Amino acid sequence: MDWMIYGANGYTGELIAREAKTRGKAPILAGRNASKIAGLAGELHLPSKAFALQSPPEIAAALQNVGVLLNCAGPFSKTADPLIRACLATKTHYLDITGEIEVLEAAHRLDAEAKSAGVVLCPGAGFDVVPTDCIALMLKKQLPEATDLALGFEIADRHMSPGTAKTTVEGLGKSGKIRRAGRIVELPIGQGSRHIDFGRGRKLAIPIPWGDVASAYYTTGIPNITVYTPVSSASLNVARLINGLGFILRSPWVQNWLVGMIEKNVKGPAAATREASRTWVWGEARDASGQSREMRIVTLNGYSFTVQSSLAIVEYLMSNDPPPGCWTPALLMGENFILSLPGTSALDLPRPME
Repeated sequence: MDWMIYGANGYTGELIAREAKTRGKAPILAGRNASKIAGLAGELHLPSKAFALQSPPEIAAALQNVGVLLNCAGPFSKTADPLIRACLATKTHYLDITGEIEVLEAAHRLDAEAKSAGVVLCPGAGFDVVPTDCIALMLKKQLPEATDLALGFEIADRHMSPGTAKTTVEGLGKSGKIRRAGRIVELPIGQGSRHIDFGRGRKLAIPIPWGDVASAYYTTGIPNITVYTPVSSASLNVARLINGLGFILRSPWVQNWLVGMIEKNVKGPAAATREASRTWVWGEARDASGQSREMRIVTLNGYSFTVQSSLAIVEYLMSNDPPPGCWTPALLMGENFILSLPGTSALDLPRPME
């Protein structure tokens, strides 16, 4: 069975392609930029295809005889829908590494179509959202009647890839998002702060519109979900200021200018930076009676983690026949999937909070 990496010439896609080659795998490298795809494929001695995403017949033709597609081309708001629909038509399993709430929600709305087509859809197969999704399911099993779920992470290095930076720009000036009573609702950026120990001591943290606001609900059924990351007091003040500048930051001129600056200047973290960086991931569940559980893990930096998790899920789909439908990573692979990946260890497993 053939498999394909779309967006293989991007920062994370190239990391995944190089690791796949190291493991003796032979993915088809694909993307929109024919010269870059051909150059990388030539260097790695791998097959390649170049195709854009404007023509559904062209996408479907490119996916013929492809068993699994791993989409690494962000922002996924622009690439996920045409690729997912082509996968449904060609009966190709679909994975991506998105953390975009709207993309995750849209994929889950196609659950019935995926089942009818005999296809697995599993968006969020990278750092967004595998670690937090697995923690969410662990906590759900420890506290089955949980009504509130809080998740979060602290990263040692904040260097971004171009794709991640572009996705961040898309979100500038927009409200944050949390889930309440089963529905996704807006929360202005900077509101709802609290202090959390992610694994390195208590720090000020704010809610962020992370993918688990969508995916953790499908994993656990818990109706109230918030995702946090630590910030400095100065950053919190900037976040609150941005709320008032949303109409400017969302303007096409500003968006296009920022994207242009990213394309010129953002390269993504170097190998030495990735290897030196760690990520601390935390979760907390509470039920109506006041019982609670929390846990923490430490893992690789987000990009290295994404390489490991996405390839593990590709390999699973290539050698197994799971039921079709739209899956979250934890439901597809099990809650202990996170602990099976290199560089990950539990700081503390679910336990009652003090």
